[in-house]
Amino acid sequence: AAKGEAQHSSSPEDEIPGPQSFAVPKKEINMVPDMGKWKRSQAYADYMGFILTLNEGVKGKKLTCEYKVSEVMEMLKLVALLDKLDRWIDETPPVDQPSRFGNKAFRIWYAKLEQEAENLVSPIIPDELKAAIPEVSVYLKEAVGNSIRIDYGTGHEAAFAAFLCCLCKIGVLRVDDQLSIVFKVFNRYLQVMRKLQKTYRMEPAGSQGVWGLDDFQFLPFIWGSSQLVDHPTLEPRHFVDEKSVNENHSDYMFLDCIRFINEMKTGPFAEHSNQLWNISAVPTWSKVNQGLIRMYKAECLEKFPVIQHFKFGSLLSIQPVKP
Repeated sequence: AAKGEAQHSSSPEDEIPGPQSFAVPKKEINMVPDMGKWKRSQAYADYMGFILTLNEGVKGKKLTCEYKVSEVMEMLKLVALLDKLDRWIDETPPVDQPSRFGNKAFRIWYAKLEQEAENLVSPIIPDELKAAIPEVSVYLKEAVGNSIRIDYGTGHEAAFAAFLCCLCKIGVLRVDDQLSIVFKVFNRYLQVMRKLQKTYRMEPAGSQGVWGLDDFQFLPFIWGSSQLVDHPTLEPRHFVDEKSVNENHSDYMFLDCIRFINEMKTGPFAEHSNQLWNISAVPTWSKVNQGLIRMYKAECLEKFPVIQHFKFGSLLSIQPVKP
């Protein structure tokens, strides 16, 4: 994450031009042929590197394990930000409407986030980096779903990972705090997203064949399968067994995702979650993990309907990777 590290010595006045000029992220992938730009970009390399570093860091670790955190205050502030989003859901109950899905109260909730995003991000960013707030907060706004369609999918999830990646790039978080980034912050984000999905009955984004493993998420399956690598007793075939899931979901993100699916869906697992059912036949968790990383690249990061919404600024740049 050293690239794009903050130059702490500069004051805001001498920021322009200079290594620390930030840019409000914008769309760059407007047509299918633009996808080549994305795959060659610095943003793709940084984003994928971030995902894989976290994947390595959580390997074989339980959500409940003990770990040291170097940026304690920043982690607490991030969790407090997510707690606030959670409280806003309580303060914005669903409205009565004829259609079951896509409750319009989500738009009220989202309008509050749009208005407050920079204020929410501000306490996390130190004074000498305040110029980064407009750039970083865009990813937070993109991370919770689409307020027009009232849907949520892997592109929104990717925006939250990008938000965390940017915080690492400016030095607010440390990449070697993988466990707290995934277990404290990302896991709390997941809980808030599930509450949004349930409360406002959000549609899965890209419902012409979902770009995820369940209707909404992908990353917790990657990191969650890494957590289970070399587990002495739990094998991939066990996640279709409700008893194993109920006994272990609070330790393992993957099983917590399965528990959420079981709670939300009825009928045989093989029918409502066919992709996952197939994965349960893979012999080892490390094979599951490698397969999911390949699938994530192919089904999410290389799909135009997902990536057309991704935004690029100075921290996650559309410029090609320097050779």
